[in-house]
Amino acid sequence: MLDNSKVYVLITGGAGFLGAHVVQSVLRDSRYDGLSLLVIDDLSGGFLENLPEDPRLEVRQISVVNAADVDGVFADFNIKYVFHLAAYAAEGLSHFIRRFNYQNNLIGSVNLINAAVTAAVEHFVFTSSIAVYGATQVPMTEDTVPSPEDPYGISKLAVELDLRAASAMFGLPFTIFRPHNVYGEFQNIGDRYRNVVGIFMNRIIQEQTLPIFGDGTQQRAFTYVADLMDPITSAPFVPAAAGQIFNIGASCPVSVHSLAELICREFDVPSSLEFLPARNEVHIAWSDHSRCKRVFGTAPDTTLADGVHRMAEWVRKAGPRASSNFGSIEIEKGLPPSWRN
Repeated sequence: MLDNSKVYVLITGGAGFLGAHVVQSVLRDSRYDGLSLLVIDDLSGGFLENLPEDPRLEVRQISVVNAADVDGVFADFNIKYVFHLAAYAAEGLSHFIRRFNYQNNLIGSVNLINAAVTAAVEHFVFTSSIAVYGATQVPMTEDTVPSPEDPYGISKLAVELDLRAASAMFGLPFTIFRPHNVYGEFQNIGDRYRNVVGIFMNRIIQEQTLPIFGDGTQQRAFTYVADLMDPITSAPFVPAAAGQIFNIGASCPVSVHSLAELICREFDVPSSLEFLPARNEVHIAWSDHSRCKRVFGTAPDTTLADGVHRMAEWVRKAGPRASSNFGSIEIEKGLPPSWRN
């Protein structure tokens, strides 16, 4: 039964990488004084140790894929704001786990949107991805027509469209952010399918080679996670952000090969790169952030070298994580050999 004595900020995936940073940012933000925080996470990629000990914070271990559990949360808690970060963001792998991808990233999001509409949530913040753009001219702007090339990007775009429909039909206020190539403390460095910075660091501290698909000339603008926090947590309080989409992240693209060399220098180890067959992926992807700056002001822009150093300090203390295979591959055809074992 709904308890109106407390009002909550709901953060899905809050024990994960990006979610844990949003939790800390909300707890520090005086605009959320008087509100409690509720994290829901299935702990498939997150860790409870990522969360601070705080009397305002409560945690429930559930999956957004389970509609009954999601509805139960909204029945039990008076939720004012939703930050939806729960997702399985393995873009390249999504070709081979299509059903899993859509269940987790699309259906799970729809479960939350349904519940948010029914509960008359005051603001719904969704983290999408620049994967919605596909291979297009760079820098990608919010006016670029989306053309995702993989199921992950398709699922993120579908959620964006569903939020717009829910807003038009039911008046659900929302803001969408499209972050990209985020790295930093709390990243699950044991995930072998995503987050190349974490993969490289995890392998270095285990004295293993760094795997690079293709020749390493593919370019991304790698984003230090702390630089995203102010716009994301400010969204419910900025009227100009309502109903809008914002690219968010770093603006200086570098090659994956250069990233590997930088991380090797940070750990003071010889460069030991393992070049693997190229996979089907967008070769160059980075975005324009001028709209975000106009609405939220200038955000911190940590250099890649500084951000890598900060994350490396955390990795040295946290130690390596075991890298396991994804257990439910749906399509074997074309699966990169390095992902088979």
